Amino acid sequence: MALEKARALLFDLDGTLIDSAPDLAQAVDAMLAELGRPLAGEERVRYWVGNGAARLVKRALTGEWEGEPQKALFERALRLFFHYYGDNLVDRTRLYPGAREGLDELLARGFKLGIVTNKPARFTLPILARLGIYDEFDVVVAGDTLDQKKPHPLPLLYAARDLGLHPSEVVMVGDSMNDVVAAREAGMAIVCVPYGYNHGSDIFDAQPDAVIDSMVELASLLARVA
Repeated sequence: MALEKARALLFDLDGTLIDSAPDLAQAVDAMLAELGRPLAGEERVRYWVGNGAARLVKRALTGEWEGEPQKALFERALRLFFHYYGDNLVDRTRLYPGAREGLDELLARGFKLGIVTNKPARFTLPILARLGIYDEFDVVVAGDTLDQKKPHPLPLLYAARDLGLHPSEVVMVGDSMNDVVAAREAGMAIVCVPYGYNHGSDIFDAQPDAVIDSMVELASLLARVA
């Protein structure tokens, strides 16, 4: 799990490369309004994001971290959320400052890049395209690409295999404990950002291999440890 072996980097999406919480919150609140329920608001949605769309909807319906709503209600709510979010993927979603520059510098230095996210492919791919970064990635593993998603290591291992690399040659870049756990289990180094969606916890407590304030620091970080 050494940074100096890096030949490729895998990036989480929400909370790492993009701030999608405003559009997610808009979709959640539209869903709740149609169901006649109190709105959640962006602050609560930021806290809930990170474990996939289904869990986000369940949290919005129950107000509980691991709450399980009635099945028919959940299925209707999920359809509504997908409808509203699909119509407004990048209304207010933006790349974090330094994200594009950081990716470009890594590509210029010859690193392979990939995405490993818990967001469904039906949203992940158009967001990458509309934000103009789709072509920068050699592999994209979405939340429904496989039977497992983060914090399970399978998506990371799948991406490494697709890139033709050993896990020890790949660095995961994320914002949450999910990313740290997945990387450790996959045998990858993990670099985190402190500004994302880590459910209110300090990412330093997860003890990643490094913490950076911006993606523009990645290339120089890897150069320093090489």
